[in-house]
Order: sequence, then structure tokens, then C-alpha cells
Amino acid sequence: MIKVAIVGSTGRMGSHLIQDTLADSQLELSAVHVFDELKTPIPETTLVTNDMDKLLENCDVVVDFSAPVATQALCEAVLKNPKPIVVATTGFTPHQQNLLAEAAKVAPVLYSSNMSVGIALLKQLVRDVSSKLKDFDIEIVEMHHRHKVDAPSGTALTLAEFAAEGRGLDLDKVRVSGRDGQIGARSKDEIAVMALRGGDIVGRHTVGFYNDGEYIELGHTATSRQTFSKGALRGAKWLVNQKNGLYSINDAIGI
Repeated sequence: MIKVAIVGSTGRMGSHLIQDTLADSQLELSAVHVFDELKTPIPETTLVTNDMDKLLENCDVVVDFSAPVATQALCEAVLKNPKPIVVATTGFTPHQQNLLAEAAKVAPVLYSSNMSVGIALLKQLVRDVSSKLKDFDIEIVEMHHRHKVDAPSGTALTLAEFAAEGRGLDLDKVRVSGRDGQIGARSKDEIAVMALRGGDIVGRHTVGFYNDGEYIELGHTATSRQTFSKGALRGAKWLVNQKNGLYSINDAIGI
């Protein structure tokens, strides 16, 4: 049995992670990290704590769907007590991104802004299409529920990175995330990433390649948050047998 600890256990994804961990015969829910009230039932044997060090002492692997401040605390704890961590939190500052990279020097770290198999494949497709259709304009649109706090989504930015990589571009120099007023014509290398928010949309991402007379759109729609929790737990099972380093969900599923 692999002992799993969850960071972000009181959130929407935390509930799915708890349920999916308990339903998996290969996993044991050994610990949960909480900031506020835990509403999802857990076994009496599961440690409930807000201490990252104690959390790490009671698990084989951590799955983190939380907030940047919690992930930062987790990475700082991992530097002292290395354990494999699966991280799906988004919205990091440069300092927090650097902490994640530092943690990967002492422990196996799987980081992906989206844990779904479909998005893993979509990233590869976006890079390939981008490299082959270099005269096409690239526009990315993402849609999420009204409660999402960061924009654009981490997944949309990752897709933009793969699109830029396909053309040998620096995303920071070509990304546009808003248009308003007399902005002039669209530039050739521009990669737009736009965010829409409303209702209870789990997640929808569309990458469009537009040219005169034709266009191609690649899309992915998540209809259940279990897509992400099951993907993360699949990654956790794989990660516990890996060497120190920074991995993605693509590594875990072999694409």
C-alpha cells in the first residue's frame, strides 16, 4: 500500500482526492493537511494536521491541489524532509516556482497545471501543429467556474508555452492576455491567451490556429473534477519509484 497525504483537502479537489484515494486498493489515505474545516469523511486512522513536517513524516507521497502559499510551505518542508510530491497548484510567483525546482533536486516532484490525460496529449498536438502551421495566428481561450482565482489558467499558459516552443518563440515576449480600444492590427507572432469565467464550468480549453480562408481548433473539455484527481493519483503511484527530479504528467503516462 502506498501511503498518500493530501494538501488542499478542504477544497473542491480535495474532496475528490480523498474519495478516489479511499476507493483505490493500492492506496492508503495516511494524512490530510487542513487550513479550515474538513467536510469530507475520512478514516479515524488518517492524520489530520496543519503541520507540513508531520504530514511528510506520515506518508510515502503527497498530492497537492491547494494554493501557492500552501505549496510554498510544502516545498520548504520537503527541502528538510524529502518526499515525492505531486503538485497541481497554479498561480505561482517566480520565488515559488524556484522553490519547486529546488525541491526537485532532493525529491521526485511531478508538477503539471492540469492532471488530465487529454490535456497531456493536447499539449503535444499544439506544439506539433504550431510548428507546421507557422503562418496561422494562434488564439487560446479558456473557460472556468466563477470561483477560480487565477487567470489565465495554468493550463492555458502551459498550452501557450507549447505553442511558442513549436515556433521557437519566447512566450513572455509574444503573449497577449487582453485587448481593449484602438490597439492596431494583430502582430504575426502574437499568441493570445484569454480567460472567461462563469457558472460551474469545470474547465474548457480551445487552441485555435487561424489563417485566411481556413482555421483549425483543438479543444479539451473536462466534465468532472475526478479527471484531475484520478490523473494525479495515477501520477503519485508512478512517482514513488522515480529518482529525484522534476517530472510532468506526460512522463507519468508515457507520452
